[in-house]
Amino acid sequence: MKNAVIGNNKQKANLIVLGAVPRLLYLLQQETSSTELKTECAVVLGSLAMGTENNVKSLLDCHIIPALLQGLLSPDLKFIEACLRCLRTIFTSPVTPEELLYTDATVIPHLMALLSRSRYTQEYICQIFSHCCKGPDHQTILFNHGAVQNIAHLLTSLSYKVRMQALKCFSVLAFENPQVSMTLVNVLVDGELLPQIFVKMLQRDKPIEMQLTSAKCLTYMCRAGAIRTDDNCIVLKTLPCLVRMCSKERLLEERVEGAETLAYLIEPDVELQRIASITDHLIAMLADYFKYPSSVSAITDIKRLDHDLKHAHELRQAAFKLYASLGANDEDIRKKIIETENMMDRIVTGLSESSVKVRLAAVRCLHSLSRSVQQLRTSFQDHAVWKPLMKVLQNAPDEILVVASSMLCNLLLEFSPSKEPILESGAVELLCGLTQSENPALRVNGIWALMNMAFQAEQKIKADILRSLSTEQLFRLLSDSDLNVLMKTLGLLRNLLSTRPHIDKIMSTHGKQIMQAVTLILEGEHNIEVKEQTLCILANIADGTTAKELIMTNDDILQKIKYYMGHSHVKLQLAAMFCISNLIWNEEEGSQERQDKLRDMGIVDILHKLSQSPDTNLCDKAKTALQQYLA
Repeated sequence: MKNAVIGNNKQKANLIVLGAVPRLLYLLQQETSSTELKTECAVVLGSLAMGTENNVKSLLDCHIIPALLQGLLSPDLKFIEACLRCLRTIFTSPVTPEELLYTDATVIPHLMALLSRSRYTQEYICQIFSHCCKGPDHQTILFNHGAVQNIAHLLTSLSYKVRMQALKCFSVLAFENPQVSMTLVNVLVDGELLPQIFVKMLQRDKPIEMQLTSAKCLTYMCRAGAIRTDDNCIVLKTLPCLVRMCSKERLLEERVEGAETLAYLIEPDVELQRIASITDHLIAMLADYFKYPSSVSAITDIKRLDHDLKHAHELRQAAFKLYASLGANDEDIRKKIIETENMMDRIVTGLSESSVKVRLAAVRCLHSLSRSVQQLRTSFQDHAVWKPLMKVLQNAPDEILVVASSMLCNLLLEFSPSKEPILESGAVELLCGLTQSENPALRVNGIWALMNMAFQAEQKIKADILRSLSTEQLFRLLSDSDLNVLMKTLGLLRNLLSTRPHIDKIMSTHGKQIMQAVTLILEGEHNIEVKEQTLCILANIADGTTAKELIMTNDDILQKIKYYMGHSHVKLQLAAMFCISNLIWNEEEGSQERQDKLRDMGIVDILHKLSQSPDTNLCDKAKTALQQYLA
């Protein structure tokens, strides 16, 4: 059987259909079977697992994993190795659920104990760990069972395969895990610290796979806060190594992994972004990601070419990701990216690709570039980026919507020439729809974009926003559990209530509800920033001609303004002062009655007290207000 199935998928399928698997598993588990027989059974099962994904499914359906794990308790090393080899093949298949490794709590400690048995147990067990460690829970289990101590010394093994699998283990253990990363920094192997060993492994004379994986380990340790971003091992070793991986001499997978890892490394750090942008002409090198799926030397291999054409979209995704990280903060880098040949066209094309991952990466890239005022005014306008963006927003998955709507916020800033056409293409309804999303990030972006849209806008746009949003939804957002949503909604309200005719118009139709909302927020348990925004809204209302009366006839609100004038926080005192100044301003009709009413409330006394304030800003405002009484 073994000789029939090796390298022959058809024969493997035949044997499975004929029911060989349950029989082999029976023999594997029989007390009376000799060790040689059991080992042969494990080898044949391992060979069947090497076939198609359907083969692996058939093996899983027959409960092969518990049987093989049981086999690991045997005293015979050859049999243990055969079981591990088969387990390795099954666990590295995409159809196998990782959880199967963790269902029985005795398995992980037993595997740790088997690590010392032979170079094969080391290789297979490390490979199983690195494939089955997905997310923080798995990392914690492996870490608590001593994975770091047990695997560290394997990095100096004589076997390349063992070193490589151990390295892969560390990369998955350290990913986004401060606890593991902080531990790794201080681990000694043969008197050398782990980061130094990783640095040796990413030298140019080492195999590419090893260079890439060590660079990943150092990148993940850096992002988890265990290595500083200005450490030489990052700036002089890891970063240049990852840039080398982006060159068109490298294979497609290496270029993809190199670019994605580099994007992750430099994402939060502007200094690393600057260094990367001037290393080896990286920005121009990435432009090749859109042209040649394969390096010229590899084209002789037709199979390779076919494979690369099928995976070319991964290159585009990786390039977009890295451009997004490079351009995250620095204006000059953004300019360089946009001036790279046909860059804007490529991104716009990326927005409508069939692959969700490419679309997401293209939107992220655009979002990163849209942080630039100059680019919003020039390139974004020349390429009418808003058109494909509005299309992306129609029916995209949430992860794309979050980034695309963030970008829309930037395109709706008052200096952006795209603001007009976006409004005409039905953006108001779209954004009002987002504010009703279950996802708080989408609610924030929807309301944020509306806030930008309402800034210094004409009356018609403001009326459109209020009509589409509905007052019910506006008040729902003002009681949203997410603080960002609340702040942006207050910002929207403040932008709607600006310039006198607009204030009077909106307050004449929605005054009662708005005053209720303001009262609720000033009475609620909110932070200083929220209360300050709310008082600024009141100050805007107090600036209206007819709207003023809604405050003057509301004694509850007047008492609240008085209370905040004497508050311990200067920001709130200042905001309350703005309300008072707008109410008592001399040149306006009815100012005398308003001044008298406020004097009777004791406001003048407070103003005298505030004019002695150590805060110069507050002191000046109080003096100016007192002058209105004298004039």
